[in-house]
Amino acid sequence: MTVGKDVSALFPDVVNCMQTDNLELKKLVYLYLMNYAKSQPDMAIMAVNTFVKDCEDPNPLIRALAVRTMGCIRVDKITEYLCEPLRKCLKDEDPYVRKTAAVCVAKLHDINAQLVEDQGFLDTLKDLISDSNPMVVANAVAALSEIAESHPSSNLLDLNPQSINKLLTALNECTEWGQIFILDCLANYTPKDDREAQSICERVTPRLSHANSAVVLSAVKVLMKFMEMLSKDLDYYGTLLKKLAPPLVTLLSAEPELQYVALRNINLIVQKRPEILKHEMKVFFVKYNDPIYVKLEKLDIMIRLASQANIAQVLAELKEYATEVDVDFVRKAVRAIGRCAIKVEQSAERCVSTLLDLIQTKVNYVVQEAIVVIKDIFRKYPNKYESVIATLCENLDSLDEPEARAAMIWIVGEYAERIDNADELLESFLEGFHDESTQVQLQLLTAIVKLFLKKPTETQELVQQVLSLATQDSDNPDLRDRGYIYWRLLSTDPVAAKEVVLAEKPLISEETDLIEPTLLDELICYIGTLASVYHKPPSAFVEGGRGVVHKSLPPRTASSESAESPETAPTGAPPGEQPDVIPAQGDLLGDLLNLDLGPPVSGPPLATSSVQMGAVDLLGGGLDSLIGGTNFVAPPTAAVPANLGAPIGSGLNDLFDLTSGVGTLSGSYVAPKAVGSISMDLQLTNKALQVMTDFAIQFNRNSFGLAPAAPLQVHAPLSPNQTVEISLPLSTVGSVMKMEPLNNLQVAVKNNIDVFYFSTLYPLHILFVEDGKMDRQMFLATWKDIPNENEAQFQIRDCPLNAEAASSKLQSSNIFTVAKRNVEGQDMLYQSLKLTNGIWVLAELRIQPGNPSCTLSLKCRAPEVSQHVYQAYETILKN
Repeated sequence: MTVGKDVSALFPDVVNCMQTDNLELKKLVYLYLMNYAKSQPDMAIMAVNTFVKDCEDPNPLIRALAVRTMGCIRVDKITEYLCEPLRKCLKDEDPYVRKTAAVCVAKLHDINAQLVEDQGFLDTLKDLISDSNPMVVANAVAALSEIAESHPSSNLLDLNPQSINKLLTALNECTEWGQIFILDCLANYTPKDDREAQSICERVTPRLSHANSAVVLSAVKVLMKFMEMLSKDLDYYGTLLKKLAPPLVTLLSAEPELQYVALRNINLIVQKRPEILKHEMKVFFVKYNDPIYVKLEKLDIMIRLASQANIAQVLAELKEYATEVDVDFVRKAVRAIGRCAIKVEQSAERCVSTLLDLIQTKVNYVVQEAIVVIKDIFRKYPNKYESVIATLCENLDSLDEPEARAAMIWIVGEYAERIDNADELLESFLEGFHDESTQVQLQLLTAIVKLFLKKPTETQELVQQVLSLATQDSDNPDLRDRGYIYWRLLSTDPVAAKEVVLAEKPLISEETDLIEPTLLDELICYIGTLASVYHKPPSAFVEGGRGVVHKSLPPRTASSESAESPETAPTGAPPGEQPDVIPAQGDLLGDLLNLDLGPPVSGPPLATSSVQMGAVDLLGGGLDSLIGGTNFVAPPTAAVPANLGAPIGSGLNDLFDLTSGVGTLSGSYVAPKAVGSISMDLQLTNKALQVMTDFAIQFNRNSFGLAPAAPLQVHAPLSPNQTVEISLPLSTVGSVMKMEPLNNLQVAVKNNIDVFYFSTLYPLHILFVEDGKMDRQMFLATWKDIPNENEAQFQIRDCPLNAEAASSKLQSSNIFTVAKRNVEGQDMLYQSLKLTNGIWVLAELRIQPGNPSCTLSLKCRAPEVSQHVYQAYETILKN
């Protein structure tokens, strides 16, 4: 069997041998069963009785062996027979059996999750966290973590200070793999304050001196995460920084493969907290026998740690590396010298002279790399080191790589006025224009145009030649487009061309290859895993993304950097102080509440367009109505876009009913509660299996600056299946951003479980203000003043009201009649209204007695509101 031969035909005979008392033979029979049970499920049922018997054997090794094998036989038919033996083993007196049974629960959950939940095994597992034996605790944590990963919404590891204390006690006594499970579990916990964070750090610190590098990295992960919560002024913070350096340095004395993993993790740590290793530069110096992948990684970290204090040491090393035989390493070393010049200004001069010495070696690839980095140094320090251009020009003929050629062409074009034969140099490149790479062609085109603008008389032919090559003879669209732009600029407005092409360039920044901060924070939470080696979040390389939860560092609590949460933020703050909530309109997955809630909502975008989003209400009837001068109640409906079938966020399908509410403009009319006040009625129903507390609400920026005027008050905790109705007062002093459609409102509601996003459309007449009546003269003058193309006409059908009734009905919603007259039997009402943001809308309403239809003409300086004003008219008149 183990050499690849198929011996499944012997299944019945092998099963008969299960009754033996010989432990070694029993192990072999169980190994055979694991291999062939899947292909012979009917035969495997024969073995069930023996499993049940072995689970009650006096020898704990046999009991554990039986329960381990049961977990490995992935056959549905057998699974239910194994529940009883497993239940007994979970409560076995021998810790070896209990720890094996704990892992078996995770295996069984993978085969049949529902069965495990129904049998109450998860609760038994949670109880095992309080077990007296540390190995049982570690395996229980491992099993629960495994189950929680595949069901991110289950909240199985409900950690609290008491359970954390038990885990920390077990940490000192279990095996190294047990320690890793416990440390990884601790890393997912968010302490309630900085004192608890410090206490956990103090108890985890001894793990840094463990012999197993995986334990060390897991401990580093916990400490890096909890340091976020410690104030930098604390003495303990400084002590912790000092304690973190030695274990990381020790990891670099392991074999090369381990060194590489350690270096990739150190790279992340140095980007987050360079102060940890700032005095340890020497350990990253390259050894002659390091493999290339370790050398390149060490170089990267050296540059990140380079500072004024150690730059002389670093440069001496780098100059040495640039004379090595390994081409890739030499190239990287030369680039590193350039990066040091850009990072540490005081060293720039020394770096430039080092680069010039390297150029004098005339080694082709060294010269080319040096020219590429000198171009960047020119960008960083203009008018400082241009004296070296002559030396660079001497090496023109040796350049054969596109990047180096493009850099040299850029230098010639940029400093054409300092180079006497700039035109000849560029012309030499032009001879083989069509054989050059796109990068070089684009750079050459720009350089010659720069040269022409600086020396127009001498280079007219040259510029015509390059423009004709770029536009007529090239089939590259980028090159053609740039050529045409330059051609038109030069032919129509040479002054504008000069301003565009010779504009001041922004200085380049020192670190262009730093990992983006939010991604870095997420990767710090994955130290010691593949994600920290790839420098990518798990969702980027785990197929299917099952169980991938986005992690983030806890918010600072002890320092002045603490972010103000919406509950504590003053309501009605001026627009300038509003947080920048969602960068892109329609992106509902930005964290609207700007709060850290453990794993944020992940998953597919909710809908492809903001219009669809407006039609979907994730709070199960959550935005029942928006109230102001007028209230609307949305009808229950089951219209949900097809793409909502996928699970959203942390199991939103289970927590909230997606099919019960749609915020739309249809519905029954409700009389205003109070004139001049706007409020939103919410009906919240808890569809989760646990109590909901700590509610808060925030709106995205919207067209009219709608924002909550007070916190969301849910006075009592919301029990499962309980419904509560709340009226939330709104103000119009929030941040403004034009939405599509104009009356779209994106909302986030946060509670102790998660953040939930939805959007709705609100009727515009909630925004009509009480001082919206214009005087007659003003009305006439404004009507004439607004251009005719801003006028829009609409038909309101099935409206049998007379002029008097219509006028009083509209007035109750802040639409005021300025004048009224009768023309050829038609009643004409001239009306005005004003929106909260100061926009005036003028209206002419024509009513023909006896005719159920009337005509509405609207004039406004912002014509995009007309359609929504018409909808408001129609709704008010028909109700």
